[in-house]
Parts: sequence; structure tokens; C-alpha cells
Amino acid sequence: MKEHKGLVKSVVLLALILCGGLTIISSGGGSDTAIQGQGYPVYPISSTVVTTADRTIAYSAAPTPPDVSPQDLSKVWLYNQFNVYGNTSTSGPALVSDQRIDPAPVGIMPAGFTVPASPPKAKLLNFFAMTDVHITDKESPAQLIYLQQLYYPIPPVPGLGNYPWTFVTSVYSPIMPYTTHVLDAAIQTVNALHKQPGKSFDFGISLGDVANSTQYNELRWYIDVIDGQVITPSSGANLGSSTVDYQMPYKAAGLDKTIPLYQTLGNHDHFFIGSLPVNAFLRQAYISDTVFATGDVLLNTLNVNNPLYYMGVLDGATSDSTIIHAGPVADFYNPPKVAADQNRYSLLRTQWISEFFNTTSNPVGHGFNLVDPGAPSGFACYSFVPKAGIPVKVIVLDNTQSENDGDTGIHGHGYLDPVRWAWLKKELADGDAANQLMIIAAHIPIGVSPLNSNLEWWDNSANPSGTQNAVTLKELITELQIHPNLLMWIAGHRHVNAIKAFYSSDPAHPENGFWQIETSSLRDHPQNFRTFEIYVNSDYTISIVATNVDPAVGDGTPAAKSRHYAVAAQQIVGSPASLIYQNPSQLIDINNQLVIGTPDPSIKPMLTNGSYNATLYKQLSPAMKARMQALFP
Repeated sequence: MKEHKGLVKSVVLLALILCGGLTIISSGGGSDTAIQGQGYPVYPISSTVVTTADRTIAYSAAPTPPDVSPQDLSKVWLYNQFNVYGNTSTSGPALVSDQRIDPAPVGIMPAGFTVPASPPKAKLLNFFAMTDVHITDKESPAQLIYLQQLYYPIPPVPGLGNYPWTFVTSVYSPIMPYTTHVLDAAIQTVNALHKQPGKSFDFGISLGDVANSTQYNELRWYIDVIDGQVITPSSGANLGSSTVDYQMPYKAAGLDKTIPLYQTLGNHDHFFIGSLPVNAFLRQAYISDTVFATGDVLLNTLNVNNPLYYMGVLDGATSDSTIIHAGPVADFYNPPKVAADQNRYSLLRTQWISEFFNTTSNPVGHGFNLVDPGAPSGFACYSFVPKAGIPVKVIVLDNTQSENDGDTGIHGHGYLDPVRWAWLKKELADGDAANQLMIIAAHIPIGVSPLNSNLEWWDNSANPSGTQNAVTLKELITELQIHPNLLMWIAGHRHVNAIKAFYSSDPAHPENGFWQIETSSLRDHPQNFRTFEIYVNSDYTISIVATNVDPAVGDGTPAAKSRHYAVAAQQIVGSPASLIYQNPSQLIDINNQLVIGTPDPSIKPMLTNGSYNATLYKQLSPAMKARMQALFP
């Protein structure tokens, strides 16, 4: 029976696979005996592996006005037709590290401080962070793909106006089929950097949103890529698995087992598309054979019960991953069907954590083995000391919302319940008492998004009878500023490479200031991860060298195609990476008050390629300075 009432137009699609350029090498001769002779391809990265401090990705400017409109983002064959969208090269200039002193009385370092001329005393740590991988089952019936085609403008923020992007690429982007491939290329890049002289990593950390929508198969693909397993990046009927590049099973390289990888929980890891708690109705939608129908839940989450539009899936049998089964419900004679897959089930928070113990990379549990056994079920906070003899502690903080907080909005806010808030305060106090420098690793950054936006600290004070955040943003920052050993708060979530200074509230004690460093998504442009090198300097200050890295994708590989599409989407739509140019982050004054509508001067504009490198200086307390002098005379 005819499924759709509308006229189906026949379109000849241009193939985007570069002729003869897809580099695939049989893994039959590899060391993994389980796959020897089976011919699974691998996707090697470029032989030249560098950071953005050596060179950047360059791309051609998009036309103005655009030939491809945001409504046509899914028509990927048009990207090449106009021969401008997504064209890149690795010939961009080196990105110089911005020297960030930010002197007092409104900064972090003492007035008159100058960068030491002598080389550092020692490197304390070298680690990498990646975030917002968003491994996506693009054939799942439980998605929100069609919402991108509604292209509604985001409501203006008082005092700030509209966001610089008006179309939602978080629910649909042409890079969705390639998320496992980009992760594999990033892991290979980490491995190559790890082998360079003086560049070996002490550990790595993933800052959350590894899965796009808390599905079991999405999380398994993520862990299996890190473990170096064979990846079958399709679901349901596995359409196109022998003919389409992004659907073909392949052998992932796996993370070098000498690098411990720790994990942080993100909102997409336990909420539907990072937005809604998964109730029984949604839980059934994941494993159904019927495409999900709903209203515009991003405009109002209560629309989830209003079946206005079939949300669609991506057709894995097509080379350009055509959107199918999407549109107004009234246009369909019958509900559109897909092949159901039980491996799409939505994970509870406890199940998500437990899955990290089913791994062959290190450590088993990826940090969740360090959670206090007396903590509540689903508790995802822990701390670790990454390097023996070096007084640095990493505090891994789950600051995502609760499934039971009663919030009717998008669940992308920062939040701490009383147990997590008490735990954080104790970890900070213990670190000070032990004379340890401290790093907080959380998914959601603080004080960088417009008040009451979906990306900022949750404020439910308008509903005094409901669940409340255990701490206000002002109270949180005030607490952080009484711990002089706190070096930085690192985060993902916003998909941008931004660095913010949280100044000391006491100009006489600049050591009470700390840095916040955000890292962009591996999914969206600019697809960076970040390295962190921490040094003790000759004057016993600390410097943090934060450097973006472009995965060294191999020519013709699926990961290279993902970069092409990511840049094209940025040029056509304007993704969240554009946000930093408008600088809508709130200025937090010396009294930790948010100044509405005032851009924060401590957040510097990124380059047009979306990357930002910086060397950040931090004053030490007298006690911590004495300890460093004893360790490094």
C-alpha cells in the first residue's frame, strides 16, 4: 500500500565517495586472531599527526547569500554541486597559544606578573580530553530528526537578542552516520601523539555525551571503538552493510592500553536525545518497529504527547543517508515502519555505568570502579590521582540533572543534588588539606550561557514546592573560590572551544581564581579534542597549555567525509561553534553576580576554524608553593 500521500520526486543523487579515494586495508593480517582472514577493513589515519599548534584545517568561505538553505541541510548532494561547501585542506596556519595572565585586580595573576623567561621546572601532567562524541544510531525509530526541518528560530534572550544560529543541527546533521568513524580516527590520533618524544599521555578523559540518546547499542559502539573491536555501525535490518561506506563493518584501532581512559556522565547518556527523562512511553519507542511521532519537544517538552510529526530515520541503504519516514502525521496513510532492534533499548543510569566494566581497555570500569561503594545507586562521581608522586587530583563530577527532578524543560542544565554537592565540597577540602592541585572534570560548564537557557545552571526557584538545585550558581562559584588549589574546571556540552577566567573575589589572593576550559564536540565542527600540559614554572607558578587537535583523518575515509559534512553544515546553518563570536556568555562580576547582557571579556573569540589554544597561568598559595619547592628544588 502507498505509504505517503505526497508526490514522491525522483532525484538523481551525486555520489560523495571520492573516486578511488576510500582507503581501506584488510585486517586479515592483523594481530587479532578472532578476525584474521575475515577481511574487515580498517581506516588508517594520515601519516602526519600534529596539533593545531603546528597547523590548522583551512576551508573555503561559504557563499553569501547561501545557495543551500538551512531547510535543505539534508540534501547533501548539493554540497558538492556548488563546489564550495565543506572543502578543506590541512594547510591552515599554526594556531599560536594565547598567553593568558589576566592580571589582578580583575584577574587571576598578581598585578605586574610577567611570564618567566626561564624554562619550566617540570611537567606535572600531560593528558587529553574528548567530549560529546554523540555516537548515533541513525536508524533508530526514536529520534527527533524532523525537528531540524521545522527550522524555527530560537526565542530571543532578554538583553541578548537571538542566538547566531536559528536551525537545530543537534537533532539532524549529515555527520550522524559517521560518529563511530570520527571517534576511531581521534583514538588513532591520540595513539600517534602518545608515541611522540616527550608527548606521552598520563591519562585521557571523556567528558560525557558518548551516546546520542542513551541507547545500549550506541554506548556499546563507543566502548568497542575504544577497545579496538569490530564495529557494525548499523542496526535493525543493517541496510547497506555491504555497499555503503558508513554502514560497513570495520575494525577499530583501539586506544593504546598504556593510556588509562576515565569517563564522565553527560545528559545525552541518560536522557532521550539529551532532553527528556525516559518514561515507559519513550522506553517502548526505542525498541518499536514504528517511527516515533511527536510535536516540537524542543520548543515545549509537553509536546511529546502530541503526535504531530513522524520524526524519521536515515536510510542506511543510500550513500547520502537520505531522511525517510518523516513529516506531518496527516500526510501518512499508515504509520511508517522500520526493522525493530532490541539492542536499541534505553539504558538506566545504573546500566550505563555498569557497561563500562565490560571492556578490554584500561582501567576496567573507566573510573566508575572508584565510586564510593556506599554511594547511592547511579552515583557517577569519583576522584583519582593520575600520577604517583605528583600532587594533582582529578575530581570527576556528575553535574547533570536528575531523572526525577520534575523539570518540564530540556534536561541540559547544570545540577547537583544534596549528596553530590556535599561530596564535591568534601573532595575540595580534602585536596586542600593534602596539598593537592585539583582539576574538576564535569560535562556541563558554569557561568557561560544566558540565564535560564537550557545550557546554564538550573534555577527552579520559580517553583518553590518542586525539587531545587542544592546550590545556586553564585554559591557554587563562591565555594570554588575558597579553594586556592583548584586549577581548572574542564567541560564539554556546548560544543565550543572556549576558555573563561573565574577571578578571585579577593584581589589580594589571586590564587583563589581558576580557569574553565571547554572542549568542542567530536561530532560537530570543528571536531577537535584537546591536550593539556601542566607545568610548574621557574617562579613556582603553574602554567596550563591547552591545545586543540584535529583528528588526522585519512584521505577518502568515512571520517574525512564526516569532516567535509561538518564544515558544510557549519557554513550552511551556523552551528553552536558560532556562538562564541557573539559572546553571549554572562559576565560574572567580582561578587559572583551575573551581569545580564554584558559579554564576558575573559572569553576570547576563537578563530574562524572554531579552535582556540591558550597557555593559562595560575598563582599558587604559600602552602602549595612550598610543596612545589620541596618537590622541585
